[in-house]
Amino acid sequence: MSASGSTAGAGGNGRTAESTSGGSVFRTGRRGSRAAFAAVAVGSVSLLLAACGEGAGAASGGWQPTKPIEYIAPANTGGGWDTLARSSARVMDEADLVSRPMRVVNKPGAGGAIGWSYVAKHQKDPHKLFVTSPPILLVPLAGESDQTYRDFTPVARLNTEPLAYVVKANSPFKTFEDLAAKLKTDPGKVSVAGGSGPGSLDHVGLAGAVQAAGADASKVKYVPFDGGGEALTSLLGGHTDVAVAGGSEVQALVRSGDVRALAVSSEKRSPVLPDTPTLTESGIDYVFDIWRGVMAPKGLTGEQVAYYEKAFRKMVEQDAWKKESRKLGWTDAFLGSEEFGKFLDEQNKEYTGILTEVGLRK
Repeated sequence: MSASGSTAGAGGNGRTAESTSGGSVFRTGRRGSRAAFAAVAVGSVSLLLAACGEGAGAASGGWQPTKPIEYIAPANTGGGWDTLARSSARVMDEADLVSRPMRVVNKPGAGGAIGWSYVAKHQKDPHKLFVTSPPILLVPLAGESDQTYRDFTPVARLNTEPLAYVVKANSPFKTFEDLAAKLKTDPGKVSVAGGSGPGSLDHVGLAGAVQAAGADASKVKYVPFDGGGEALTSLLGGHTDVAVAGGSEVQALVRSGDVRALAVSSEKRSPVLPDTPTLTESGIDYVFDIWRGVMAPKGLTGEQVAYYEKAFRKMVEQDAWKKESRKLGWTDAFLGSEEFGKFLDEQNKEYTGILTEVGLRK
């Protein structure tokens, strides 16, 4: 059973105790001055507790934050982590799902490791959260971070997005099967652009597909760039033969006819690229999702984890969040804390195997 089974955070903002006690004054007014006085006294105490930020927590028997929540995006503004943090913080605040403001703080550097190091220094602090995705597993596996996912507390997985494998419109590769055949016979002749370094998300998503297709992933010429935009520019300029990028990053170029998507890495077809087959449909038994979620420092109590898990569970049900997700090409894939933790263990095992295969495991 996940932490969501706890009663933590049952109150939203401390108003329930106030309105209930306030109503009791009028309902008991006919029962005599002593009853009325007692009701007023209870109401006053409830109001005082609420003013101190303790009313809802005391009324529900659960934990609530007592100060603003520092919500870390371990990257610069404008990137995927920043977009996720700001979008979710806005929906959470507007829907009044947390009792204190969500304040996004950017801590870029080292592929996320700077932000992770900051959070790791605040063990047991329930007023720190950070957004995350596969690099929390990949960067440590490549030996580039002192922290691993086990140094933090899983809160919730929110959504996924597939990778897309794309070529220029005039490419001789018409299907992913065509590409796979070439990679089996002459992998060194095919250059593949990705928006992150060796051993990172794009590289692993490529290597896993290549392995599943029966080719030697270690021999594929992977060309790293600083972001999906640069990788796609390289493809369009004829400097590389194939590019790997998020489905949402390529959808405009696919619609314009500048590139052709050979396949997507998700289990089912992507809503942003509905006409593009999955790898599975292309005969490649491989699924790779760019999942995104939220984690917290190590050492939080069950009630603290449950409070945030419940808030994010409600967030993904909001119309504002669904609208934002459609715009960004995200697919809802919510997992609670316990399930998210198990998912991370499984992903870590899979990524370890792939990085070992391509010689990048440290």
